[in-house]
Amino acid sequence: MIEPKEFYRKLDSLLSKINIAKSGTDFLFTIVIELERTFGVDLHIGKGRIYEKNSDEYVLVSPISNIHDINIETSISINSNAVQSVLYSKTYIFDKPELTIGIIDSKKKEYSIPVAIIVHNQDNSWIIIFELRDGWVREEIEFCLNAVRAVLNFRLLSESIKNEYEQAYLIQKSLLPTSSPNIPGYQIAGSSQQAELVGGDIFDYYKFNEDEFGFCIGDASGHGIPAALMARDVIVGLRMGLENQTKMVYTLKKLNRVIYQSVYSTRFISLFYAEMETNGNLFYINAGHPSPILVNKEEVTELESTGLVFGALEEIDLRRSYVEFIPESILVLFTDGIMERQNKNGEEFGLALLKEIIIKNRDKDAADILDAIFNAAKEFGNMKKWDDDATVVVIKRLV
Repeated sequence: MIEPKEFYRKLDSLLSKINIAKSGTDFLFTIVIELERTFGVDLHIGKGRIYEKNSDEYVLVSPISNIHDINIETSISINSNAVQSVLYSKTYIFDKPELTIGIIDSKKKEYSIPVAIIVHNQDNSWIIIFELRDGWVREEIEFCLNAVRAVLNFRLLSESIKNEYEQAYLIQKSLLPTSSPNIPGYQIAGSSQQAELVGGDIFDYYKFNEDEFGFCIGDASGHGIPAALMARDVIVGLRMGLENQTKMVYTLKKLNRVIYQSVYSTRFISLFYAEMETNGNLFYINAGHPSPILVNKEEVTELESTGLVFGALEEIDLRRSYVEFIPESILVLFTDGIMERQNKNGEEFGLALLKEIIIKNRDKDAADILDAIFNAAKEFGNMKKWDDDATVVVIKRLV
């Protein structure tokens, strides 16, 4: 029996290595080797091998030693009593010859007792089998393998979730515009900063013809995956539903009904959608979104709400509004992440400071105004991580 303090020291070292080991196809293989290296002598454990689930059986994928041992099974039925025992107990010592796993003939003299653990992520599972030589102690084996199994499962699940999260990030990133449209007489710049890897803020542009283009900004309630799902649905829905000469009120009401019926995403999203004629006629719907700011020299107009946020009711009343966008005017769209950013005293960035920054930088290009807003908000919040998704779109008419 191994001395307890030495046992805990070695186990702690092994678990740490599981947490920092390099990911990849050889990850489990590496851990099995490391376990045998650490505890092979003390716990009388060896011949580690890994079986991966494949349909209705577990198939041998990486024997650690004795690869030519003819007594080792290359596949095990998932319906066998042995596998079912492992699936039920999670860690199982086969100390009765009538029930064994991974060994063809357990009655031979060279038979050594197998012990198996089950590990898994969201997509697959593996059975890891070792063989115990004379001198093994049940409490030590179960304590060690239960700890290894728990840490392995956490690591595998964490990586699986992380991979899915990163995929969601790439999908969302691909939906947001990577560049601004080239509209003669206008400068357009937009950017979004998520509080988490994925978020619920959106913005997008639509070019219908040479004389008309559209744009939007939105903010789904909440953060993370549910908000990102809503953001995806709205972006895709708008791109599919908006066409030249299509009535915006009809399209947005239809989109609201789709959002209302959503199950897995968040249920609410504020949205500002506008269509601009290049002569400066601006038609818009503001569905519960923070009022965009239209600045003409030092005159400031807020494009206030014309309807409820999407998803609150199956049928909502939306009305279209109009404003003239004259030369040298600047339109700034934004989300709550900018307005509600707090300083060390708990004070919010607020609308007054945003207006001040726009007016102060009104002679600059749209991209520079965008940078000025984000830089001011970052400094106001002491450069700390964003607490909420933050998005800004700046449109400047030149002539």
